[in-house]
Amino acid sequence: MENFLDKILAEKRREVDMMVMEIPRPVRQTKGFVQRLREDEAYLQVIGEVKRASPSLGAINMTVDVLAQAKSYETAGVSAISVLTDPVFFKGSIGDLRLVADNVSIPVLNKDFIIDKKQIVRAVNSGATIVLLIVACLSESDLQKLYQFAISLGLEVLVEVHNAPELEVAHRIGAELIGVNNRNLKTFEVSLQNSLDLVSLQQADRFYISESGIKSHLEAEQVAADFRAVLVGEALMKDGNPTAAAKQLQVKRHVD
Repeated sequence: MENFLDKILAEKRREVDMMVMEIPRPVRQTKGFVQRLREDEAYLQVIGEVKRASPSLGAINMTVDVLAQAKSYETAGVSAISVLTDPVFFKGSIGDLRLVADNVSIPVLNKDFIIDKKQIVRAVNSGATIVLLIVACLSESDLQKLYQFAISLGLEVLVEVHNAPELEVAHRIGAELIGVNNRNLKTFEVSLQNSLDLVSLQQADRFYISESGIKSHLEAEQVAADFRAVLVGEALMKDGNPTAAAKQLQVKRHVD
């Protein structure tokens, strides 16, 4: 079976080799994502994603008006917007991130396969307030270094895991925001059970986000009690009314 992650990382290393190291500018000012989670514990929060395509699905919405999509999420009351910036496999661009960040007032996540400080500086200079670090893409030492570097710039960091050993790594490096991806990055198969299987390993004083496989309020309700937010791309990108679709995902959390 084809290993998508290996292919993506090989391409990403070529991309990073061609990048220059920019001088970091101050982080765009907005209320932080963690603060937004703290202020509304009663409802499941949503990160709406701008995503044209993916390696497994191919084209999702290649003709999307990126700014209109982002504004529709903001109108729906999402807590953050995720923007795919990988050009080869997801057909995104750093220009998409810059366009969104320049025109919304809420946190923006740079969704990419980050393996180098150059990408983090580019993200902050393009208006991102959150960056994604994927445990499966990095050694623990490199993950720790990139995490601390991003924090030092004033960014929030979403650390993504896929299984129990990776979750342990995220805990060890002190991650406050932890995303559990229901998509296997090697096969790109999706199962919501992945999030549910890791609930027993969650720790207090951290914020867990369920990513991928959330198609409607039904899936949102399955994870709402144990997760603070969901990250949703495909379902919102395919819906003709993304504002209404994003609102439906903000279900009430029934927490004991």
